[in-house]
Amino acid sequence: MNFGEIYASSKESYTLELQNCKFITKCVDNAAQIQRKRDPPKSKCPEAQLPRGKARAAHRLRAQRKPHCRPVPANSRSEERRVGRLLSASSQLVQQRRQQLKASRAFLSPVGQEPPAPSIMILWLWFCLGFSISASQPDSELMARYLEEKLLADYSIMEQVARRVPRQAKFLQRLETRPRMSEFTVKSTIISRYAFTTVSCTMVNSGSEAREAVFEMQIPAAAFISNFTMSIGNKTYYGEVTGKEKKNSSDDQARNKKPPSPTDGRDNGYETFKASVFIPRKMQAKFLLHYEELLQRRLGKYEYAVSIRPQQLVGRLRVEVNILENSGIVSLEVPPLRNSKHKGNGKTEGDVSPPPSTVIGHTKTLAKVTFNPSVVEQTRIARNGILGDFIIRYDVNRELSIGDVQILNGYFVHYFAPTDLPPLPKNVVFVLDSSASMVGTKLKQTKEALFTILQDLRPEDHFNIIGFSNRIKVWQKDRLVPVTPNNIRDAKKYIHNMSPTGGTNINGALQTGAKLLNDYIAQNDIDARSVSLIIFLTDGRPTVGETQSSKILSNTKDAIHDKFCLFTIGIGNDVDQKLLERMALENCGMTRHFQEDEDAASQLKGFYDEIGTPLLSDIRVDYPEDNVEQVTQNFFPNYFNGSEIIIAGKLINRTSDSLHVEVTASNSKKYILLKTDVAIDLPSRNDIRGVPGLEDGKGDNNYIERAWSYLTIKELLNSRLKSDDKQEKEYLMEKAKSMALAYNFVTPFTVLKMKEAGLHSEPPQEEFINPSTDGIGEKLQSLQGHKAPSGTRRQQNKQRIKISKTSADGDPHFVVDFPSSKLTVCFNIDGEPGDILRLVSDHKESGITVNGQLIGAPAPPNGHKKHRTYFSTITILSNKPERSYLEITPKRIIMDDGERLLLSCGRSAVVRSSSLEVSISANSNITVTIRDTISFVILIHHYKKPAPYQRNHLGFYISNSKGLSSDSHGLLGQFLNNEVKLLQESLNTSHQQVGQNQTEALNPNPTNILNVKGRLVPVVWKQRRIYNGQKEVDCWFAKNNADKLIDGSYKDYLASHPFDTGTSFGTIDSL
Repeated sequence: MNFGEIYASSKESYTLELQNCKFITKCVDNAAQIQRKRDPPKSKCPEAQLPRGKARAAHRLRAQRKPHCRPVPANSRSEERRVGRLLSASSQLVQQRRQQLKASRAFLSPVGQEPPAPSIMILWLWFCLGFSISASQPDSELMARYLEEKLLADYSIMEQVARRVPRQAKFLQRLETRPRMSEFTVKSTIISRYAFTTVSCTMVNSGSEAREAVFEMQIPAAAFISNFTMSIGNKTYYGEVTGKEKKNSSDDQARNKKPPSPTDGRDNGYETFKASVFIPRKMQAKFLLHYEELLQRRLGKYEYAVSIRPQQLVGRLRVEVNILENSGIVSLEVPPLRNSKHKGNGKTEGDVSPPPSTVIGHTKTLAKVTFNPSVVEQTRIARNGILGDFIIRYDVNRELSIGDVQILNGYFVHYFAPTDLPPLPKNVVFVLDSSASMVGTKLKQTKEALFTILQDLRPEDHFNIIGFSNRIKVWQKDRLVPVTPNNIRDAKKYIHNMSPTGGTNINGALQTGAKLLNDYIAQNDIDARSVSLIIFLTDGRPTVGETQSSKILSNTKDAIHDKFCLFTIGIGNDVDQKLLERMALENCGMTRHFQEDEDAASQLKGFYDEIGTPLLSDIRVDYPEDNVEQVTQNFFPNYFNGSEIIIAGKLINRTSDSLHVEVTASNSKKYILLKTDVAIDLPSRNDIRGVPGLEDGKGDNNYIERAWSYLTIKELLNSRLKSDDKQEKEYLMEKAKSMALAYNFVTPFTVLKMKEAGLHSEPPQEEFINPSTDGIGEKLQSLQGHKAPSGTRRQQNKQRIKISKTSADGDPHFVVDFPSSKLTVCFNIDGEPGDILRLVSDHKESGITVNGQLIGAPAPPNGHKKHRTYFSTITILSNKPERSYLEITPKRIIMDDGERLLLSCGRSAVVRSSSLEVSISANSNITVTIRDTISFVILIHHYKKPAPYQRNHLGFYISNSKGLSSDSHGLLGQFLNNEVKLLQESLNTSHQQVGQNQTEALNPNPTNILNVKGRLVPVVWKQRRIYNGQKEVDCWFAKNNADKLIDGSYKDYLASHPFDTGTSFGTIDSL
């Protein structure tokens, strides 16, 4: 088919398209106007009225400001062709403006006339198709860019496509001198908080000569680069991680490219990776960057951020993030794009909708988020291609327990982040810089943040404020004050009156703050489990007093002496961030750096929110020494709400069936011990091949092993930073370098060198360095404590416990043991669902009350009962030496002794306070010990496949009653200090041994009678099962709902609510 036939068959469609392409008409009109402006009128150029010499000088001086006054040079035909190329996209056919207009009219001529030249027709067709796609686009410059992206594949035609000279002439000319970015793709896989990220970028040089291309990417400062590959034309270069030398060789410069490297400067938690190469004419370059990071939990969420700053509009821009959390993904959110100058405290305000073109989808454990903006959508965000940070925030399901322990291929990682704990009281000293350099925005934002922070202090906290410049001013001399409305008001006045003046005495301020806190701790009877800390803020370097960093560090460490933690904050570009970072590291704290032009007040408040709610102190995580090795840090002075503790290590014995884990910590007045055995699963069960988004992962990568190596290298770097010993620093450096080389990480001690792979090698493919799909997706068994194989766990946790027979269990069946009489008596209570039975009542003497609430179930078929009842809740109340209670169900325990604590029955744990201890054997039993003289055991009954008449329920057993008084009462308590006698001696001489031995010859006799407190109770011989149905007990059974056996009647033992502490019939009290 020739061009004429193409034209004839498509003329009708061309006409319809041209009717809608108002843009083309506008361009033609603009061309005509440009033709008329070839010789500008004198009236538009006032300088032209001046004498010739002065006019020429004025033209030269004002040419940039008034383009219409610019003289038309003799060789202006090239400038005319530049405008013509935009309209016709063909520099070969546009010789002058009149010919261009003729060509346009010829193309729009009636059908009977000859069609235009084939080249003109095809190019106009390109214009029409492109314009019809985005007819609503009013910006001609944006349209030119759009067409340019569409034609990137054909370099010969791309050379002919140009732009109209707009008002931003200089900016567009600069764009034309650098290669265009045709594709920018980010793909990330996050597996159990460990993120693998791959950035792919393609640049095209459509010019007639080689041009320099710069690939620049901001990556998180905490991330490690693991690979980098470049393909330039038909040559491929790959990155090799080597040990850093004192002087880097210049071998790579021979290849006409600069060696890629992350810059040293950090911009709010980011480093800039930059690589530059020269791309030959009419060729392209492709860059692949891989980096890895372990996400940190802050303010209750993990945040993954990727920088989208290609610095130009991109035809194909895509971000894809796949997340797998076997614990379950919750609170997944994608806030708007974040500009570096407006980073807040993680809390979104105003518009919280995701960026345009964002698609979010997730199941319980998997999530996929994509961001794929078109060129038009990119322009609406930022015309310069600097879009901002694409952010994903999420959290995982968690509970107070041993945490999430994952094991794979001989390595383990342990995530510990308990919730629902009462906060610890804190003693805090704010040390604030008020030197002259803080004038203006910095001091204003600091004051705003402190006003909010003071308002968030809790009534049990104590605080003080120190302002320092060349002088040190303490708000309250030699003391910390409690949080009261008056003290908060006075503190705000003090901060409001702070004025910037003088130099910066960092050493003196820290010494004063440390002495103030040390004296307060020594002189006051404060809670031993409260948390003390200093929050230090400055914007500069030491200029007054001690100015040597080494001496300031030494003095600060000696003053604090591991008694409390120091948290440092730097504002602006003049601050000595290395000094602040090391001070925080050496004194168990954290550091942050904020820019002055950012929303510093919001970020300061966000940082305080991270450390303002301590929940645990002195946390220690232990594993059997003969089972693990090379474990990362396992002792932490504090755990703050919304954060997370992470430990990793290697297994010595890989054939072991389980890993024992113990966590000890202090919480206010309680000592907590959590323990469990985590099953070590077979690697074959962790195969997740085929999970969407993870198909291309390399099979030999172990994400848990890489998380362990990541944490280990980070700790080695921090240890080296804190060390003052040269030999130790050298040893730590070599160890960190060796591990970085083994795992291909770019660190301060390693460098990335580029090597040529071959002249005709294939261009790099998008090999996303994912872990072996081990441990992800719906197939993954995360090996958390509660997900260990049921058979193994039951063998470990269903322990036999030696307790008294005195109990209430089952339907409920009551058993009372009388050791001195060598008798065991049993009875039933046929209650109603919802009834609350008073089991033990000794509130006035020992302060103990135990109540049990009944739950109903249908009766078994052919039974004599109308329904069954079980204990669904056991409530234990105590008012001595202080008021407290326990509320126990088959799933969870609420412990409240002034501070509420939530525990799971599915995890082993031990919690101790001054007078109370709760020990949990996972899914088996709970032992409650009060003042070491009273012990109760609650058995947990779970049914895997319950029948209609079965319910998960509790059994109550009295293990030790020495602390209960002789006046104790209740359905069980009334028998604890009484004896019974069995009458009818003629029956058998051996029935005194009933309850101690199994009797074969004794026959039931309805005439047997018990003497209980002078009451005669008919009994019969029975066998009862207790201890979770694993042991039978012989007993004398009292019929008729324990008539005459118990004091009063069944209704006398009904409590009005679970916290009813009534001590006698008709008397009701509440805790």
